[in-house]
Amino acid sequence: MNQPLAYVHPGAKIAKNVVVEPFATISSDVEIGEGTWVGSNVTIMEGARIGKNCNICPGAVISGVPQDLKFEGEDSLCEIGDNTTIRECVTINRGTKDRGTTKIGSDCLIMAYSHVAHDCYVGDNCIFSNSSTLAGHITVGDYVILSGFVAVHQFCKIGSHAFIAGGSLVRKDVPPFVKAAREPLSYVGINSVGLRRRGFTSAKVQEIQNVYRILYQKKYNNTQAMEIIQAELNATPERDEIIQFIENSQRGIMKGYFQKN
Repeated sequence: MNQPLAYVHPGAKIAKNVVVEPFATISSDVEIGEGTWVGSNVTIMEGARIGKNCNICPGAVISGVPQDLKFEGEDSLCEIGDNTTIRECVTINRGTKDRGTTKIGSDCLIMAYSHVAHDCYVGDNCIFSNSSTLAGHITVGDYVILSGFVAVHQFCKIGSHAFIAGGSLVRKDVPPFVKAAREPLSYVGINSVGLRRRGFTSAKVQEIQNVYRILYQKKYNNTQAMEIIQAELNATPERDEIIQFIENSQRGIMKGYFQKN
């Protein structure tokens, strides 16, 4: 249902039961799935692909032109999965020729005034609290929680199930399953509360703890720690996910609180 005071370009593909409130603007080359609500004063620009049952609150700007001086007007996309809520005044830019797409997964909550820059990939079930900011080319795993005013440096990676404390500056990669806090950003334990809420058993939580105890609390360098983890701890999906994340890190992982930064 489109309000008469909204502007919807005739080239946009809008499912029949999408609600578009007054003063919203939807450009051409936009697709919006069934059951999505578009609030007043929302701007959805070219290249947006929005899933089903999303809520996009007033003032949000989706698929804006990248804030990247290398952008040359190439065709690119901004994809948002199903059941995701975008709160007031959030800005999400579309991709550049680097990745071609900015992606937000399904079942996410992106709170007011947050920003997701060009070429970011955000997984499913993520929560970004107010004024969280992602620079370009960032990869965020599933079930990541960013507290308020977290700022993430371009090209960083954040592993699945990680929790980052409010006001943090993320300059290095954050491995999966951990809590990150302090300045400079440091390992402060595993995200045991979040993991248990998502069905991880006490044995599985302990298994993850054993990995990070070797990595962060035994005064080994990362190469030594990886060798010991692989030699002494049984292979499991979680152990292997941590190992793969660290081995593939381009920026290097954050340090432990008692390690030299």
